[in-house]
Amino acid sequence: MEVSWGASGPEPGDNQALKPCLLRRNHSREQYGVAASCLEDLRSKAYDILAMDKSLAPITLVLAEDGTIVDDDDYFLCLPSNTKFVALAGNEKWAYNNSDGGTAWLSQESVDVDETDSGAELKWRNVARQLKEDLSSIVLLSEEDLQVLIDVPCADLAQELGQSCVTVQGLQNTLQQVLDQREEARQSRQLLELYLQALEKEGSILSKQQESQAGLGDGGDAVDTGLSREPSSEIALSSQILTVLKEKPAPELSLSSQDLELVTKEDPKALAVALHWDVKKTETVQQACEQELSLRLQQVQSLHSLRSISARRDSLPGEQQNPKRARQEPA
Repeated sequence: MEVSWGASGPEPGDNQALKPCLLRRNHSREQYGVAASCLEDLRSKAYDILAMDKSLAPITLVLAEDGTIVDDDDYFLCLPSNTKFVALAGNEKWAYNNSDGGTAWLSQESVDVDETDSGAELKWRNVARQLKEDLSSIVLLSEEDLQVLIDVPCADLAQELGQSCVTVQGLQNTLQQVLDQREEARQSRQLLELYLQALEKEGSILSKQQESQAGLGDGGDAVDTGLSREPSSEIALSSQILTVLKEKPAPELSLSSQDLELVTKEDPKALAVALHWDVKKTETVQQACEQELSLRLQQVQSLHSLRSISARRDSLPGEQQNPKRARQEPA
């Protein structure tokens, strides 16, 4: 992006707060402290402080750490104090310099970036240099960065890090383990989320059925007032539910929550006739079904509480969301 020399903007003499900045030329080790009120002010001072030929105008100001072109005064004002800038003149291109993100200058040969390098190679080299400075930064790398280092040929990475191939191979194995652990943690969270959603849906269905049964019960009482009630042999249970009740030693564990509710709502005498059981045995089974249904409802409530706690924890600041799903090597 080209910036016209003499473009309109706040005058350097305007009464504005001065922002301290660090300024240098491309491929240079010398940087200068500058206080500027706006971008135009910083450009103007760059010509004088860096002894740049004004015939090379316009110059471009970029962030030293990643080459981002800064061409907006509002964005400039949002940058923190002592932000590092590189002044590019003419057709110059920003080149990565390890000193921009670290604490020590490297030799010029290791800093210069060959223009023939591909973007992918530049990326893994930058990540490798970050890892070389501080090995503990592994925990801060994104899954994409981890995968980049894993995919790099062992010999190339060993040369970049100045280590043996055996050491680098162990490092890549460690990076793969970190990547696998993150993937397993994400899958576990997804499974738990799906499980909680299923339980919530089932709890909603049970709640609606209870309301419906309560409404039918009230209506039946109003209609049947004064009428004698005799147990009917007709029941609403399906043949599948009856088969489970007959054949399973603990049928309450084999029935869904909806089926359990249907069993508990049936008249014991009518159910006993359908199952060819005595009333006492039928009531015992119904009590077991009612206890199991109550236990499941308690589990739903507990899991809802767990979900709320997990949601609050995930909403805490500082957690990065991601990222592209990492590729895993086949086992």
